[in-house]
Amino acid sequence: MGTMNISLPESLKAFVDERVASGRYGTSSEYVRELIRKDQARQHLRGLLVEGLESPTSGPADESFWAAKRKALGKALALRRRT
Repeated sequence: MGTMNISLPESLKAFVDERVASGRYGTSSEYVRELIRKDQARQHLRGLLVEGLESPTSGPADESFWAAKRKALGKALALRRRT
């Protein structure tokens, strides 16, 4: 694992210290790693949203559309449970 030193204004350092003191994080490094992972997840989601917005539409999102989506999700979840 690599090492990175960062400088924070005192107000941000105090905030990080409070988060660690709350007991949820063992160290400031754990807190920062979680923030980075959350940012990565947000970036991934943003990319998926943009991809969806740029994709062609397949028709109206009416009741039959959602019924088909629920059915496909049910099948996917059933397959996942088997593995």
